[in-house]
Amino acid sequence: MYSPSPYLDLDLEDLSGICGSISIACWIVVFSPQIIENFRRHSADGLSLIFIIIWLAGDVFNILGAVLQGVIPTMTILAVYYTVADIVLLGQCFYYRGFTLSDAQPESDEEAIVEEATEESPLLVRGCAATRPTSRPSAVDADRSRRSSSFSSFHGHLNQVDATHLSPATPLIPTSKPTADPSYASASASTSPFRIFALNTVALILVCAAGVLGWFLSTRSTHGRQFLDTSPILATETEEIHFDLWGQIFGYLCAALYLGSRIPQLLLNYRRKSTEGVSMLFFLFACMGNLTYVMSIFAYEPECAKLGREYGTIQCEHGEWSSDYRTYILVNTSWLIGSAGTLLLDLMIFAQFWMYRKNVK
Repeated sequence: MYSPSPYLDLDLEDLSGICGSISIACWIVVFSPQIIENFRRHSADGLSLIFIIIWLAGDVFNILGAVLQGVIPTMTILAVYYTVADIVLLGQCFYYRGFTLSDAQPESDEEAIVEEATEESPLLVRGCAATRPTSRPSAVDADRSRRSSSFSSFHGHLNQVDATHLSPATPLIPTSKPTADPSYASASASTSPFRIFALNTVALILVCAAGVLGWFLSTRSTHGRQFLDTSPILATETEEIHFDLWGQIFGYLCAALYLGSRIPQLLLNYRRKSTEGVSMLFFLFACMGNLTYVMSIFAYEPECAKLGREYGTIQCEHGEWSSDYRTYILVNTSWLIGSAGTLLLDLMIFAQFWMYRKNVK
């Protein structure tokens, strides 16, 4: 049967390439929303510094594991890019917060005010002795204070009354409260949850479309052969997939660090009861990148199946297909654990966005 277009006849290799290309597109732009958010707010208080540091360590082990395990150059270059982006984000945190490893939020001036003193409260509290009375006020002082405040209040109200209202012909009509500023109302409307959701959805669709377009152009430029190979482990017709001990060790360390990096951010959001300063699009790109990355690994087609499809004959021996597929998944287990695990933890962060949505200023 004649196919109208060879690019519409998709197989497992094509699906793996499309998912991998979308994953690459998401990971290329994943840090941009948070960097822009920090620059716009002139603050990085919403991010956990420990989260960024652990993520950076995970990317470093990702580079080591990628080099030792023999992944394709594209994945190694991306791992280096992730590390550079982590350093930029970490530099922003140090620039806005100072060189500290603590995620403790500084108290505002209003929160730092000590509550009113009572008979049972100590005279010295947090070094604020200058603001405490050294003795109980006398009755004369209290009466003088009440008269002074009453006179000040009467004098203030008198100054607010226009002279024209002193005439009996002109009654005193209280002025109405000014209406809300239209510009403020429009600014509040522009940050409504529906508008934020719409903008994030459009941005995600555009990035996914760019990934699909990148895959299409790469396959077209190579006359149907996929140029942008996005599967992590490189295997050719003459080289079988093999385990590299140190590559696997660094891969599992990378997965453990990726999983552990989300915990400080979850705890910081829980302590603050807010996700203010955290870009939702940042984690949205991360979720889509991890999801499509996992899908690209599972959509693997063994080499014997590729040859059989190319020559129109059965090339896989009995049990060869399942054996090659199982070996491929085992070699990539660390990458699967890291991506699938962080995907679940990112969903928990999205739950925090929903729970604390009313606390965002």
